[in-house]
Amino acid sequence: MTAGQWRSTTVDQRRKALHDEVDDEPAPGIIVYVGEDAGGWMRVGPRMVQRRVLNSRVMKSGTKEPLGADDVWAITCASIRTKYRRRGLEAVLVDAAVRYARERGARVIEAYPIDNTVARPSSNSMFVGALTTFLHAGFTVISRPTPTRAVVSLEVGR
Repeated sequence: MTAGQWRSTTVDQRRKALHDEVDDEPAPGIIVYVGEDAGGWMRVGPRMVQRRVLNSRVMKSGTKEPLGADDVWAITCASIRTKYRRRGLEAVLVDAAVRYARERGARVIEAYPIDNTVARPSSNSMFVGALTTFLHAGFTVISRPTPTRAVVSLEVGR
């Protein structure tokens, strides 16, 4: 949903929209487990269906890919449960997201992480991921729309 749609819907409407999205293909994200416990989640999917990222100034000012490209996927957010942070789960999720996107026909995967080498970001701002994690996974910095944000890209197919 766009920010305006989010604000104008009820919790029940958002819950139904989420269930509809999860029931559709491709699923909108992946989960990492630690034993039987869900340790974290990452949103990954075709950029074209992620309405909020399509309105993002960071993405629009930094991408090199056509906005209408249906084979460009985006990793737009991640959440690691507090008790599992600092264990490398974000890297596990990024690697799994790359495989997931590649298997479903992505040509390019983008992400819009925080540059955690410039300043120590708050844990609340880390929902977009850490730049160092993406660089270690083989992504390349395409642009730096702000001093603390980067647009990274990885070619994975075709």
